Amino acid sequence: MSGKDARRAMLDAIQAATEGVRDDDPAAAHAALTRPYRQVGERDAAARLDLFEERLVDYGVDVSRLHASDVASAIDEELARRRASKVVVPLGFPEAYGVGVGARERLADDASPRELDAADATVSTCAVAIAETGTIALDAGAGQGRRAASLVPDVHLCIVHASQVVAVVPEATARLEPAVKAGAPITWISGPSATSDIELVRVAGVHGPRTLLVLLVTDA
Repeated sequence: MSGKDARRAMLDAIQAATEGVRDDDPAAAHAALTRPYRQVGERDAAARLDLFEERLVDYGVDVSRLHASDVASAIDEELARRRASKVVVPLGFPEAYGVGVGARERLADDASPRELDAADATVSTCAVAIAETGTIALDAGAGQGRRAASLVPDVHLCIVHASQVVAVVPEATARLEPAVKAGAPITWISGPSATSDIELVRVAGVHGPRTLLVLLVTDA
């Protein structure tokens, strides 16, 4: 039996086994599910930002709170500090912030794998962030780029606006629902890339950037 035939046989078996238990209206059945977990947070905006920053620091993330008018200069300073000369700038990244890249070589987020590997850093926006988990989510929207752009270069500098920080995961998934329905890839980021071997020795940068920088913009 070929791989294609085996796959078809497996799917047919699953369909036959579930024929009598499937819902006539899956959307209505999903909406009727009981959800005893918290779907919204109770913290006010200031407390959410404090918790989000605390979680990021726990992960080893460099966090700076600043006004929108200071973002470009902060980008310039951070890139200079890390001697970044080649920077990935995704399509739709706000030009008011992008001026901070200055005269450095800019790469598009659709650059080849070899070009991305040669890049020193990526700058991006985000779709939403979660205070309780210290997680940032990208949905490939404007200014975020494709997944490889945020995973291949060694430094990821991400702009997060205060209005994008929600308290709990269900709030984030609700905001991401349109992107998911459109088939966009969702990248969840909780600190710099890291893993541990069998002896629990933490190693950074194994499957993503070793350095995550977050500029938390506190005004509109």
